[in-house]
Amino acid sequence: MTKRSADSEGQDNSLKAGERPAQPDHGSNGNEAGPFEDDYEDDFESEDEILEVGVDGRPDEEREAEEKRDAMDIDQKTFIPGRDKLAAGESLSPDTSTYEMLHNLTTTWPCLSFDIVPDQLGDNRKAYPASLYAVAGTQAESRKVNQNELMVMKLSGLSRMDRRRDEEDSDEDDEDEEETADPILETKSIPLPSTTNRIRAHQYPPQNASRPPITHTATLLENSDILIHDVTPHLTSFDTPGTMITPQQAKPLATLKMHRTEGYAVDWSPLASSGKLLTGDNDGKIFVTTCMEGGRWTPDSRPFTGHQSSVEDLQWSPNERSVFASASSDGTIKIWDVRSKSHKPAVSVQVSDTDVNVISWSRQTTHLLATGADNGQWAVWDLRQWKPSTESAPSAKPTPVASFDFHKEQITSIEWHPTDDSIMAVAAGDNTLTLWDLAVELDDEESKDTAGVQGVPPQLLFVHYMELVKECHWHPQIPGCVMGTGGGGFGVFKTISV
Repeated sequence: MTKRSADSEGQDNSLKAGERPAQPDHGSNGNEAGPFEDDYEDDFESEDEILEVGVDGRPDEEREAEEKRDAMDIDQKTFIPGRDKLAAGESLSPDTSTYEMLHNLTTTWPCLSFDIVPDQLGDNRKAYPASLYAVAGTQAESRKVNQNELMVMKLSGLSRMDRRRDEEDSDEDDEDEEETADPILETKSIPLPSTTNRIRAHQYPPQNASRPPITHTATLLENSDILIHDVTPHLTSFDTPGTMITPQQAKPLATLKMHRTEGYAVDWSPLASSGKLLTGDNDGKIFVTTCMEGGRWTPDSRPFTGHQSSVEDLQWSPNERSVFASASSDGTIKIWDVRSKSHKPAVSVQVSDTDVNVISWSRQTTHLLATGADNGQWAVWDLRQWKPSTESAPSAKPTPVASFDFHKEQITSIEWHPTDDSIMAVAAGDNTLTLWDLAVELDDEESKDTAGVQGVPPQLLFVHYMELVKECHWHPQIPGCVMGTGGGGFGVFKTISV
């Protein structure tokens, strides 16, 4: 990113229109031309003098000197948010040459949690303009809590960055016009009684092949309730003109009230044929809720317990139906088996001296788990090194496969790339969303500085500035596309690096 002064730019004076000279009188005889007289021949005596005056009546040297004096001061050096400081009158400007796609959008209220919904437009999409579907929950002001809503969204017309070449071709121009279409945001609203702490979506295959997949959302509210909605009609309405959403379709399928305190941890099982949901709260309790035959949602009567503080995040195992992991502000990661009658963890490891805010379980290499902590450190762990623990003797802290302390504020979101197990997306409280390549190895003779910038590890691929970023997700069907949300709205981008 580059810095630029926010001072006002210099303004050129308007060009003044001169009066048209009167037509000379050629006499009454139209066949004889009278002598031509130049009314301005005394003003300019030579072409050299005309060129010297310039376009606004001043010498070029004088005009250029003023433009240089009033020009915006642009500092092209690398700026690292969270480390470097902006001086008074400075603002950040992204280096657009490093993006293949970049779009920002705002909503009436901030949405600090969202999820991307898979669609039927195909996998491995690279054509522009792109489209995506998502769900999000709002955080309205406390005095306007009745304005909170679950937003079902369709973003279309997401175009490639406009890179105009010196040589223009008519065919390429037509293609560019399609790729640089204006983005469109369409939304469907479902009223919510409280602020959203976390929201996650899950899809089931349809019973009829001619129907779209069923999409359910689980919304953890600030009032500790959990609402489950079927947003399939809302998603279908975007692409089916004339579709009406009935009031009944906006009502939740279930309202779960087993938690006594609010929570931020929720995850759908990727392997359960019917809906299976994990939720955790600030009391350290974890509940499993299952969709029973007939569509009845039933939570376990007895929670899983073992954390000494709030449960911050939960993740089902991507390959073991009964196993899940939890992260807590007590600094531990625990591995559980829902078949355990004791409802106690099978493995407990102290991975941080501060809160562990977020976790992500690799779907490609299923023994790798990533964690993000309150001190800005994130790490990758090999679960094969973790040994079962007992209540009296918790497991000793293993050594992480990789660990980074580049961020100086809390990690707020972390996620593995959906198809590349070496690529990570990390969001932090220093207003950055960073992309990493763990396949880059550091040789003994190699400096830990990247591109001459101190303290930047070579595994760091990209730094995207995003105000108060809280959550980020990869799009599973658009390679390299990342979406994030924060206090400043949503951002959708794709870099030239991934």
